[in-house]
Amino acid sequence: MRLAFLSDLHGNIHALTAVKRFLAEHSVHEVIVVGDLVGYGASPGPVIDLVGREGWTAGLGSSDMRVALELGERTGRGGVAEQVLNWTRRVLSPEQLDFLRRLPSGGRLKTPVGRVRYFHGAPHDPAGRLDLMAPERELEALAEGLNARVLVVGGSHVPFVRVIGETTFVDPGSVGLSLNHEPGADVALVDCAGRRPVVSLHKVPYDFASSAFDIMAWNLPPVIADVIRTGRMG
Repeated sequence: MRLAFLSDLHGNIHALTAVKRFLAEHSVHEVIVVGDLVGYGASPGPVIDLVGREGWTAGLGSSDMRVALELGERTGRGGVAEQVLNWTRRVLSPEQLDFLRRLPSGGRLKTPVGRVRYFHGAPHDPAGRLDLMAPERELEALAEGLNARVLVVGGSHVPFVRVIGETTFVDPGSVGLSLNHEPGADVALVDCAGRRPVVSLHKVPYDFASSAFDIMAWNLPPVIADVIRTGRMG
């Protein structure tokens, strides 16, 4: 049983299309999107439509929540992020907004290696943040409380794997706006056969120049194009 975890698609249809081709070559049983389908990128509608058309399982991310639920301005969040979220809200269709509103905050799967839990940010809070570098005892307590052998969390935009005791913690990174200093789309594959899960992190190449061009064509903040081209912020 092989699961593919994607996170932080951020409206980047060029990256997501390349990831779709990659997954078709790797015998994946199920694809799970760990939130943030929209935000930052110039193609939020096509990204939502692709996820829905493929029937991929998806959860609610913080950007999805901000766009779909119209929570208003949030203290401390302005500038680039808020500008793009406001633009995204205007260009999505009512059906696409409804798709985001219906996304759950996370989910769980039963696999041969045990229970897999996934969410964006923090349990039951897409806007939260779980530090996967926290002390072992804190993460062990979290895994025990969630009854999880594999715990997948998005939001950092940096792919990461950590094994503590019997639990494997995974951050898939970001499909649409990776921040690990290398352009490309991040994908995590989790093989759930045998005694323990096996995680492989992949960087999928795509036409990031076209993604950057789309940002400029829509008059979105140029810094986003720079991040797409370089894989780093600033």
